[in-house]
Amino acid sequence: MNISSSDRDSATIFCILNASSALVCLLAAILVFALKLYSKLVYRLALYQVLASFLFAMLETIEIISFYMHRLCDALAYLIVYSQWMKLLFTMWVAFHLFCLAVLHKNLKKLEVLYVVTSLLVPALIAAVPLVTHTYGVSPLGCYIYSTNNTDQHIAFIERFTLWDAPAMTILFAASIAMIVVIIKFTRAVSCRRSEYEPITEGGDQYWKALTQLIPLAAFPILFFLFVIPEFVYGFSAQLPTLSQGMELTAAVFISMWGMSSGTAVIAHITVVRLCTYRSRNANVKRQNGKSSTRASAQRVDTYSPVKSTTHFSAPNNT
Repeated sequence: MNISSSDRDSATIFCILNASSALVCLLAAILVFALKLYSKLVYRLALYQVLASFLFAMLETIEIISFYMHRLCDALAYLIVYSQWMKLLFTMWVAFHLFCLAVLHKNLKKLEVLYVVTSLLVPALIAAVPLVTHTYGVSPLGCYIYSTNNTDQHIAFIERFTLWDAPAMTILFAASIAMIVVIIKFTRAVSCRRSEYEPITEGGDQYWKALTQLIPLAAFPILFFLFVIPEFVYGFSAQLPTLSQGMELTAAVFISMWGMSSGTAVIAHITVVRLCTYRSRNANVKRQNGKSSTRASAQRVDTYSPVKSTTHFSAPNNT
């Protein structure tokens, strides 16, 4: 297959953007491990999703070699479809867990094994379908479900729509709606100051703190959905006789944002949590210092307060 110079340029830009996404995801994973946040299930699910995004971004980065080594294309395409489905399923489980925790008030820690097993096994089965039907090929953006033959191209388009476009749009749309409901519920809690959200954030008036901490985690399913839409449009546009390079570059930018958005969301969440913790700690220290100074002032007043003196006279002893 002959690849035009414009396709090579688009693929090069695509690889550079995905390399940046991989670095952001790696930084997010390092922060989770360094701060030992993986002890909580929500952070572990977010970590799984970030690691899947890192794998996807790294594969998209190195797939430029498929233009020169076509024999590796099937293996790369299989791993790319596997990693994007793994990212999709972990995103779905993060949204499901947050919705159950925040709206239904159910902590489903026992389902972690189900989350992990389904996110690892289901993508392997889905990615094997184009491998059996021989519809993996070199697309303008690298290895994927693609064919240049007119007959096979229609089959590849149907497989791509069935195996990725339709399920991804459906799952991410439902996850986005769930996250919007969660954000609305917390926003109402901030205004109404309801105590029913205490199981999520412990102690005191934590509603605004909970909302600011939740938004980054709840945002990346919504961002993922928004970034999938241009790729969905690109998949249909690829069936046209001519495809503009602008459409290819647009799809490349938004696909590379899949990993960038998840890594950035986790980093933003960790930053907000640490900032809120730092401010709460300073507020508690100031409050304790204020109480100590008040107590010390009261003691000084007691020490220097005037005391009424009395004189006692005793009669002399008669000898």
